[in-house]
Amino acid sequence: MNMKSVFANKPSFRLAGVSVRTTNAAEAGPEGKLSQLWQQFFGSDIASRPGIENPHLIYGLYTDYESDASGEYTALLGHEISEETTDGASSGLQFADVPAARYMIFETRKGPVKDVVPQLWHEIWAYFQNAAEQRTYTGDFEVYDGRGFDPENCVVQVYIAIR
Repeated sequence: MNMKSVFANKPSFRLAGVSVRTTNAAEAGPEGKLSQLWQQFFGSDIASRPGIENPHLIYGLYTDYESDASGEYTALLGHEISEETTDGASSGLQFADVPAARYMIFETRKGPVKDVVPQLWHEIWAYFQNAAEQRTYTGDFEVYDGRGFDPENCVVQVYIAIR
């Protein structure tokens, strides 16, 4: 595993999208909810809603952690939304704030999203078993560039909040 240490301090920002509560254990088996969440996201046309910023960027946020990687969390798929947009124009959407934090940034190899993203998460979990950095479990997110998105050949960035 070649982990280049890339860090970024990011201010908080708001996302609007669709969400589900799940666990990593559930996602590893047939009861996984994330694939249906992606279907719901792609069927919702969130990017065209008023107040959406940078609609080409798709965020997968993991937040409201019960404890750590073994507990429940909320997953939200969506887009950045301007702070003032939380009214009826966005009805039917859930909102979440990505916390201001210091993030460690990981990147997948180029390949099928269904393979490279889970593989990277396994590498991240293994990395933090013995890392100097400690996860905060306040909000971690994946970033997908929707411009010319090819699910069979993509690169995804994962931001992990650290102390």
